Amino acid sequence: MFFPRGGSSHVARALAQALPAQGWDVTVVSGSLPGHGDARAFYAGLDVRPVDFARGDAPMHPSYEDRPGAPDPVFAAVDDAAYERHVAAWARALQDAGAAEADVLHLHHLTPLHEAAARVAPDVPVLGHLHGTELLMLEEIAAGGHGWPYADAWETRMRRWAARCERVLVLSPDQVERAGALLDLPPERCVVSPNGFDPQTFAPRPVDRAAHWRHHLVDEPRGWRPGEGEGSVRYTEGEVAILSRAPVALAVGRFTAVKRIGLLVRAFARAHGRLDGEAALVLLGGFPGEWEDEHPYDAIRHARARNVFLAGWHAHDVLPDFLGASDLTVLASVREQFGSVLVEGMACGLPAIAVDRHGPAHIVEPGRTGWLVEPDDEDGLAAALVAGLADAAERERRGVEARAAALARWSWPAIGGRLAGVLAEVAASR
Repeated sequence: MFFPRGGSSHVARALAQALPAQGWDVTVVSGSLPGHGDARAFYAGLDVRPVDFARGDAPMHPSYEDRPGAPDPVFAAVDDAAYERHVAAWARALQDAGAAEADVLHLHHLTPLHEAAARVAPDVPVLGHLHGTELLMLEEIAAGGHGWPYADAWETRMRRWAARCERVLVLSPDQVERAGALLDLPPERCVVSPNGFDPQTFAPRPVDRAAHWRHHLVDEPRGWRPGEGEGSVRYTEGEVAILSRAPVALAVGRFTAVKRIGLLVRAFARAHGRLDGEAALVLLGGFPGEWEDEHPYDAIRHARARNVFLAGWHAHDVLPDFLGASDLTVLASVREQFGSVLVEGMACGLPAIAVDRHGPAHIVEPGRTGWLVEPDDEDGLAAALVAGLADAAERERRGVEARAAALARWSWPAIGGRLAGVLAEVAASR
């Protein structure tokens, strides 16, 4: 249902690419928004059936997050009439794609796609896939005080859809318990299936750091700033020279509130003051016009942080070069349901700094592959940055361990092989 821009679309693409080697033919039905998240381009090489939001094939999808002013309202605020329009549109899309003749429908997230599938392909078994954000919305509903007028209706629907799934993929062991409490899912119906990485793409590689950072920050900059003087942020060669001689921490992600980019900037400013030498922080991400709370550009100014660079939004295929030009990854997000960038960085030999909650707590092993800190702990995050940036030998030791862990646990071919077995079980239930 979602157009390809967020992390779950990368998961869907990687699994769709891995499954043919396991004997499965895959058709992808995906939302699409030309120029922002074009499904044909994103899923190139696969049998993809785009549902074009710009053309009116379906209404623009809602979200699991309630973000003021965003064009996609939170699901729990969508009324019954709008819900029916979503279901009807996706029923047409599934029917056109031949869903009723499929052996299995692998449905990502709990969305109106499940209701559409029940109407046009009622006899085809369903494999559900929770990416975690739907659980966050359900947890907010359970906590109360949200003010969403249709929360109860959506909670009921999502429980019904989960109950119809033969199996449900979850990202980590703690999601088995959360899904059981929020969706009444028996633990035996849940299968832990973490996100992964392409081992041929994400591996240590030599990168000319000076040339890389000069190209992306000076010659063809994509960093941008909002408000007065809105536009691209261009750096001088003198400013980016630090990136070729000092350790670099790389943060990758959208500029949404849960990512805590502002907190990271402030923590880095504190860490930088404690280091004997220089260091740098690069922020990779932030789709133009999309941010919540304080924009990182303003956070950098307010914290008077030195050596913090906005690299802008880039396609996933250039991420390995950014990782190769960096020394560690850092993810300050307080509600990260998995943390694919941590795994991808580890596969490239980079240790990771992350928050000791949800997905990252199951990825990063403190003392071995990186550092874990408490949520919203600015001082703790600063201390971890000091530890990671000040000691090259320790970074290298943890980086070697990080790559070994990534190869053993999270390569897409291995995950695709395990998924093929789950699909066979689900298909046999028909």
